[in-house]
Amino acid sequence: MKQDRDSIIQDLQTAFTELTDFRANRFHPLVWIHGEPIIGERTCIGAMSEVNAKGSRVTIGADCDIASFVAINCADSHKRCLGIQEEIERRDITIGHHVFIGSHSLVKGGAVIGNYCVVAAGTIVDAVEIPDYSLVFGNPMQVKPAYYRDRVAAGGNGA
Repeated sequence: MKQDRDSIIQDLQTAFTELTDFRANRFHPLVWIHGEPIIGERTCIGAMSEVNAKGSRVTIGADCDIASFVAINCADSHKRCLGIQEEIERRDITIGHHVFIGSHSLVKGGAVIGNYCVVAAGTIVDAVEIPDYSLVFGNPMQVKPAYYRDRVAAGGNGA
């Protein structure tokens, strides 16, 4: 049964790659990757998520969990659409190690997320630097610095 499932997933990946400009990836056939992001080992990215690194440097650390329906997008075209700029604005994104990003979140260009952070579902992460161990939530985004520091230092026993 697993072989049938794996074959179906491979067929889906092949069809999706042929029908779109999204290349095959190690995560899921329905993860869309643009450009050449650097993604660490053991990082998982859920279906229907997008990593847009076209024209910028996007780095995602090791041991991260990116849920489904997450957009990590270096590009912002609103100024071009309004005629304020001629080019799409693109900014680097850095996501540290051991970061969780909840479903339906957006990480915008210019964001720097530290290690051991949690981005709650539905959060819009702005172009700011978020310290290690932070809890990030909401729209507008709120940050609780060091929220997880003692818990992580205690090996998860501080909860």
